[in-house]
Amino acid sequence: MRIRPFLSVAVAAAAAMVLAVPAGAAAPATPFSGHRAAGEVVATTLYDAIDALPVADEDRTGYVRTAFRHWIDADRDGCDTRKEVLIAEAVEAPEVGPKCPLTGGVWLSPYDDLVLEDARLLDVDHVVPLAEAWDSGASNWSAKEREAYANDLDEPRALIAVSARSNRAKADKDVADWLPPATGYRCTYLTDWTAVKTRWGLAVDQREADTLHQLAADCPNEPLTVALAR
Repeated sequence: MRIRPFLSVAVAAAAAMVLAVPAGAAAPATPFSGHRAAGEVVATTLYDAIDALPVADEDRTGYVRTAFRHWIDADRDGCDTRKEVLIAEAVEAPEVGPKCPLTGGVWLSPYDDLVLEDARLLDVDHVVPLAEAWDSGASNWSAKEREAYANDLDEPRALIAVSARSNRAKADKDVADWLPPATGYRCTYLTDWTAVKTRWGLAVDQREADTLHQLAADCPNEPLTVALAR
């Protein structure tokens, strides 16, 4: 079960530290040495995690969105990944009907501080977009790995319910080209971006790396715990 509540702007900011710990991590965290093993839980800091991201040129050759199968119903409860995120992040829970239609509910879109009362006004955003993941290493993954990435409910920072307007403004841009309009959320966004790239072993291009270093310098160097997916 994915849990990432956004109760208010103030709670969202205060919760940033809590959200740095992945749900359900079973293994004790170990310092991040650069060695990777799926399932390992590593402990680092925001600054060190940014430093550890491999730097490589990006390549979008061959990318199609359908290379990442989504949204799936992994637990076969009738609610696909998108609906699971919407249910988990509702400030006021919607009614969930048979086969998972959502009625009512209230959400806070942290990208732009909008309160929304209709699930149809929200998108579920891949914090690191699918095209960006492809550019940064996912082009070499198996179809099953890309499916797991696109539906990653085990990492609370990977997927987020936001206003459709903000998600479409972001599109497939990385942190060098787009940041949330809500400036108070930007440090959380940078931390989440770094955590997802760390979890999946994705690279950053030089411009992205420079931007992460520059922007993170204005953010607290918070402890960061990440469960590696691969």
